[in-house]
Amino acid sequence: MTRRIAILAPDPDGEDAAGRWHMVFDKQAAPLRRAGLVVEACPWTDDAAIGTFDLILPLLAWGYHKAGPRWAAATRDWEARGLRVHNPPSVLRWNADKLYLGRLAAAGLPVAPVRFVERVTEAALEEAVQAFDAGELIAKPQVSASAYRPIRWTPGAPLDGAPEGAAILQPFLPAILDEGEISLLYFEGRFCHAIRKRPRTGDFRVQPEYQGIIDAHQPAPDERAAADAILAALDEQDLLYARVDLVRGTAGAPLLMELELVEPELYLEHDPGEGAAFTAAVVRAAA
Repeated sequence: MTRRIAILAPDPDGEDAAGRWHMVFDKQAAPLRRAGLVVEACPWTDDAAIGTFDLILPLLAWGYHKAGPRWAAATRDWEARGLRVHNPPSVLRWNADKLYLGRLAAAGLPVAPVRFVERVTEAALEEAVQAFDAGELIAKPQVSASAYRPIRWTPGAPLDGAPEGAAILQPFLPAILDEGEISLLYFEGRFCHAIRKRPRTGDFRVQPEYQGIIDAHQPAPDERAAADAILAALDEQDLLYARVDLVRGTAGAPLLMELELVEPELYLEHDPGEGAAFTAAVVRAAA
């Protein structure tokens, strides 16, 4: 029997509906369709349509971070209805809030230093500078995605564009400018491929939306070790997909910036296996 797969897409009435998600959808759907699966885009806000699919992948649920209560309610509804969602709804809830970075750091995992504040103020930033012994900071919303409203701040600078509400503060790691951010992709807990993302000249954001420079990458042994340890420490070991984003700290060791378990871009165009591992994982989950 042919299985119908939903890749959750942005709310058609939201600002993310005009983004480049169609292009990313095509890259994700192509290997699945070659395997004989029926793949459709479904808005993550369409509760009725979501229930008609055999498997639901929230890989393009862009904009969820701008509708936190609605996202949490939706994931609980999917859970209550027993829908087959991967990654599981419980993971989609906790991974949407960057408080998880604090929990991983407390467990002794290699996480970039982080402080959590109820709102971004000059006093909070000054305290973080002292605590981190850093000359520059990054401030971003505690619930965010795709470089949504981050600022790079130095003491004395204005707070223009600072996040509103709860935020996280981290030291700015200079390695992002030259070595870049390393993203390691895993399917069913097994490493598949990796990429390096670097910002364009004059920027610090590495995402495609900001013309980040993206290349295939062969991870170094310490990068693999860090990513493997982070995933092994999770209570959930039934993750269909995971992306571990690392940046080297001032001491040279790779540190976790983000653990992407909701809607990470998979960069399948840089997968030597052309999406085979991703497809196999989806086929098994849909069976």
